[in-house]
Amino acid sequence: MKVFRSTAVVLALSTGLLAMPAHAEVVQQNSSGDPLYTADAPKAYSMMGDLLIARPLLIGATVLGAAAFVVSLPFTAAGGNVGEAGKALVVEPGKAAFVRCLGCTTSGYKKD
Repeated sequence: MKVFRSTAVVLALSTGLLAMPAHAEVVQQNSSGDPLYTADAPKAYSMMGDLLIARPLLIGATVLGAAAFVVSLPFTAAGGNVGEAGKALVVEPGKAAFVRCLGCTTSGYKKD
């Protein structure tokens, strides 16, 4: 009977702990001091991955997007959405490739 009672107590306590909300907040400081630079300082491995993998892929996406924009230009001009197509195909990949800091996940440049 003692084993059953201990198991019941452990089960009740663990269920109670699982039911409690876990509040964990990560507070990170802006390391640059510049209020426009909102991205946190990235680690060295994310900088290397960004430099060797992400940037070449984003530059390739910008080039392919520019080619797709030129090919689709007659259709987008007829539809009246040349600006939206240019922004989606060329500007957004180019902004991610050339404006974003090395290793950051979001652009720190706030002016559109």
